[in-house]
Amino acid sequence: MSKNPTGLPKLPLRLNALEVVGLRSPSEGDWSRLRALQYSDIHKASRIRLFAHAIAATLVLTLFIGSIPIWILGIWMASVVGSVFYVGRIEQQFIGVARRSMSYQEFCRHAGAVAICAVPWVLALFFFVPHGNLAQQFGLWTLVAMLIAGSAVTSSSAPVSVIVFDLVVGVTGAGSFVISGDALFAIASFAFVLAMVAGALSSARTYLSARIAEAGVAEKDEVVSLLLREFEEKESDWLWQVDNNRTLRAVSPRFAFALGRTPAEVEGERFIKLIAGDDFTSGQVPRSLHDLAERLKRRESFSNLLVEVIIAEQRRWWELSGTPMRDNGGGYIGFRGVGSDVTEQRESDEKIAYLARYDTLTGLPNRLMLTEALGEAMRFSEQWRSRCAFLMIDLDRFKQVNDSLGHLVGDRLLKQVAERLQEVCTDNEQCGRLGGDEFAVVLRDATDHLVVDHVSDAIIEHLSKPYIVDNHTLFIGASVGSAIGPRDGQTVETLMRNADLALYRAKDDGRGMHCTYEPSLHAHAEERRTLELALRKAIANDELQLNFQPVVDAKTEGVASFEALLRWNSAEHGFVSPAKFIPLAEDTRLIIPIGEWVMIEACRQAMRWPAEIRVAVNVSGEQLLEPDFAATVVKALTATGLPAHRLEIEVTESVFLRDPKTANATLEEIVALGCSVALDDFGTGYSSLGYLRNNRFSTIKVDRSFVQGAAQESPESIAIIRAVVAMAQSLEMSTTAEGVETAEEADLIRSFGCTKIQGYYFGRPMGAEEAKSLVFRTRRAA
Repeated sequence: MSKNPTGLPKLPLRLNALEVVGLRSPSEGDWSRLRALQYSDIHKASRIRLFAHAIAATLVLTLFIGSIPIWILGIWMASVVGSVFYVGRIEQQFIGVARRSMSYQEFCRHAGAVAICAVPWVLALFFFVPHGNLAQQFGLWTLVAMLIAGSAVTSSSAPVSVIVFDLVVGVTGAGSFVISGDALFAIASFAFVLAMVAGALSSARTYLSARIAEAGVAEKDEVVSLLLREFEEKESDWLWQVDNNRTLRAVSPRFAFALGRTPAEVEGERFIKLIAGDDFTSGQVPRSLHDLAERLKRRESFSNLLVEVIIAEQRRWWELSGTPMRDNGGGYIGFRGVGSDVTEQRESDEKIAYLARYDTLTGLPNRLMLTEALGEAMRFSEQWRSRCAFLMIDLDRFKQVNDSLGHLVGDRLLKQVAERLQEVCTDNEQCGRLGGDEFAVVLRDATDHLVVDHVSDAIIEHLSKPYIVDNHTLFIGASVGSAIGPRDGQTVETLMRNADLALYRAKDDGRGMHCTYEPSLHAHAEERRTLELALRKAIANDELQLNFQPVVDAKTEGVASFEALLRWNSAEHGFVSPAKFIPLAEDTRLIIPIGEWVMIEACRQAMRWPAEIRVAVNVSGEQLLEPDFAATVVKALTATGLPAHRLEIEVTESVFLRDPKTANATLEEIVALGCSVALDDFGTGYSSLGYLRNNRFSTIKVDRSFVQGAAQESPESIAIIRAVVAMAQSLEMSTTAEGVETAEEADLIRSFGCTKIQGYYFGRPMGAEEAKSLVFRTRRAA
């Protein structure tokens, strides 16, 4: 391969036949550049080929119309036109190919298309001739010979297409004469084909030589035009010139100023030595200066060459363009060019490049750089038949820190997380920040299957230790999802997506743990996606409904209230468990419109009950922390006419972990409206007494696990229930025991002093009509 940077061989052309055709890389010049020149105008012959083949095919129809069934001729005609049209479509892709490199795949695709174009004529020569007479055979061969000649004339710029079509069709024609016993015509036909191919090769060589000459002139003109344009448009600051010994000549004042000298001081000085500074004597010359020196030595034109120079002991960046000068006899006499100081632009570009690849907050590589590192790791794995890995990390409980203490504390916490992550990583791992509280680690070599578990466990352990930020002791954790390449993905995007699926499973399974990717996660993700789509349409499709479970007075066993329970009977998925779709609604924030519908519907149904019966509505943390949640409650009460004292809002302890300040303020607004507030599942979470001190709850609900434990005579459960009841009595709150399923459990709960009871023993969740009937039935019985 030639070292000529233009990629063009020298003239006169010394390429052999295979190199001209493109079946062998040339010893001089670039294969893709030569093919681009050959194929740049081939699209112009497409219409001529289509017209010629169409006429020839029409004449074939007239020749064999009485000898071959018309439907066969019709199919054959369509195949001729279709194959020629296909070649034309391929050739249209070569428009503008001279401005880029042509690939070997494009070369093969075009040759294959031409071969397909030859197939109908091969079939005609083999299968039509036996059904015709001698005149028809010679008529067919005459038409084929015209196409062979036409191909040699119109497509000689791309000789491989001529060789493919002419040889395939021509050899078949000669073979048809052999079969019919006309050996002389077979020899003549074969000789004709060889002559056409030889002529096409000669034309191709001439055509290629002409295009190379044109390209060479154009490139020289482009260099000259570039230099003149740069100077005329004042994009370059000064001109420079050296003689054949590479010493400065005709130094302009502006160039001398750029060198920090006067023109007289630098006249006759060696160019490279002058701009290399002390590096020239030490031999530690920057690579860009080596490149400049080599180009001057080889007498090669160059444009916009970025060079690192030392001027007055300061490192600067110059952009140089130059072209060799020659005398009237063609002898080399030096170089002339233009240059400019681009130091400020270079420093700005370096800063932009840094910002594009590194996270500004933590200084870690960002998503772009991690993606590149993972791509390099996958190429390394493919080369050495090893494995790599991608770990995706999500910080647990970071949002609570950010919401409660502010973004400044959150940012400082992220910096400490980044420092700990770097401490965990070795030379085999590269960590970075994807964004928000998501980080990632690329493992270059994960052939040992234990290394992924080891790194993941170390990350979780280090990131879960306490942090001290602005005198706050903070506790967060980390969840890790991993995917192994290339086992879990052949591309960077696939591997990252699969690691994300594994991370989602790790968070879903309880956080603070590491999960590896499994193919089943795709099915889970797809199920979640389809479920989300169906849930978005559930309200409009009238698929949501409310069930109501009675809450009875512990002493009288009369219905005191109903708890509204959301149910979803999907037309696509059937009955979907609340344990499945409610967390999905919370994650996607669909819980906001769904929760508003539940609030209005529960109040509307409660208006059909007696005035003393209340309705309780469970509220998610996503709803409660919405700025206008209190307005949603007002809207439901106003729309239905339900008195505020008949609506009870049930919340769990988890809402106070995310944003206690907002949660407290919202609950105060709800109480001010006249609604009551119940603390659900008390005892199963953090059970902080601060919740009871800071909020005016009307009811504490004892979780069913304690009721069942007490029924089994668990001392701990009994102690907890008694403590909750005593505390509620002292705070003038009522208590509701959940999950009571037998008469014995009901009697036991009464003995503890609970004021209300809820459970299957007194009624399972039921439809609105059944709940209404239950109320009036129990009133009549009383």
